[in-house]
Amino acid sequence: MSPNFPPVRACLFDMDGLLINTEDIYTKCASIVLEKYGRPALPWSIKAKMMGVPGSSNGDTFHNWAQLPISRAQFKQEQAEQQLIHFPECEPLPGVPELLAHLKIAKTTDGHPVQIALATSSMRQNFDMKMQGAATAALMELIPAEHRVLGDDPRMRRGKPAPDIYLLALQLVNDALPDGVPKIAPEECLVFEDSVLGVEAGRRAGMRVVWAPHPALLKEFSGKEAEVLAGRIGLLDIGSEEQLGQLGDGWAEQLTSLEDFPYTRYGIIP
Repeated sequence: MSPNFPPVRACLFDMDGLLINTEDIYTKCASIVLEKYGRPALPWSIKAKMMGVPGSSNGDTFHNWAQLPISRAQFKQEQAEQQLIHFPECEPLPGVPELLAHLKIAKTTDGHPVQIALATSSMRQNFDMKMQGAATAALMELIPAEHRVLGDDPRMRRGKPAPDIYLLALQLVNDALPDGVPKIAPEECLVFEDSVLGVEAGRRAGMRVVWAPHPALLKEFSGKEAEVLAGRIGLLDIGSEEQLGQLGDGWAEQLTSLEDFPYTRYGIIP
């Protein structure tokens, strides 16, 4: 039986692969460099362990697999050259502009305005490149600047799958609420994620989660969807089981996309 949840007062969004199509662009940029040195394209089995982790595109998981004949510094430079070309090409994913626009003016069933925030592992430099297009810039204007947390935010101690980024995003939302408005609790938040590690971060934060994965990522975890939704895949060990869910506990659900979002299921009136 699903718990009796309060209406969702805050929607906290990941960005890459969830709001915009940059996960495919990350793969493209890495694979161009890999091919140059005779290595295969980046597979989703490896990519799944990197998604949502700050700096992971040049981290141990990637390089232990890639075994490139160049230094990490050189790979970082060559990858950055490709990202400079391709990040500005990114576009919003289907249903995202409509969802954010509806949430911007939505209220809960008990009359509170719905708050929206960004919690992305993307570093500031990459974030700015991704916002160069008119469509992505317009999308980001729907999320208040004071409600955005980026991957290199000095206030954040640990990256995903730790809950820090979502707890910080909630803190920023609460800090901006008008006087007299009750603070939003974690169980009144809905995290939107495409990555497995991001789902775990949301669950560790004590929040409800929507998982809208890339079809290729979903294929990697076929038959393990319940474990993903509970935050119990364990791709990265952070030495704690704080707030991990149980299989089928009703705190998380999987969607194929963000089109036709089921607002009423979360106590939201768009």
